[in-house]
Amino acid sequence: MEKLNEQAVVDATRRWVASVVIGLNLCPFARRVFDAGLIRYAVTAATDEETLHAELERELRLLAATPATQVETALLIHPHALADYLDYNDFLGTADRLIRQLGLRGVVQIAGFHPDYRFARTAPDAVENYTNRSPYPMLHLLREDSITAVAGDPEKLLDIPRRNIETLRQLGRERVLEMLRRVRGQG
Repeated sequence: MEKLNEQAVVDATRRWVASVVIGLNLCPFARRVFDAGLIRYAVTAATDEETLHAELERELRLLAATPATQVETALLIHPHALADYLDYNDFLGTADRLIRQLGLRGVVQIAGFHPDYRFARTAPDAVENYTNRSPYPMLHLLREDSITAVAGDPEKLLDIPRRNIETLRQLGRERVLEMLRRVRGQG
C-alpha cells in the first residue's frame, strides 16, 4: 500500500466539493459551510473496520463537542479502509449504531460517499450513482440542527435527490467521469 499523502487527499476532496457538490448544486447547503471554512476534513490511515470505527467515534465526539461556529460538518475520509463498496455499505449500519451508542441520535447523522457508490436497484454504471460518488470513501458527519436550520421547506429537501439525478442525466456519464478525473488530478 502506498504512503498516505493526507494533503493530496484533502485537496482532491476539496476540489470534489467545489466542482461537483457545489458546482453542480447537488447540495444546496454546501456552499455556505465551504465558503465559511466550517468543514473539517479528517483523513485517516485506517486500513480495517476496527480502526475506522475508533476514528469515527473520535470524530463524532469531536464534532459534538465543537461549536458549529467552528466546525459545522466533517468529512472522515478513509482511502485505505472499506474500498469494496459492499463492505462500506455494511459499515454504514455500524456507524448508525455508534451514533446511538454515543447518545448522538437526533444530533448527528451520517451520509455516505464512495467512489463506487450504488443505490439499490441501479446498474453499477447508472449516472444517478454519481450523486454520491466521491474521490475516496468517506463518511459525512452532519449536524441535524444545521440541516434543519437551512432546510426551511421540508418538501424542497425531498426534491433534492430527484433534481440531482436529473442534473447528472443531463450532463451524461462521460462528462461526470471527466469531472471526477480532474478532481483526482488525472485529467
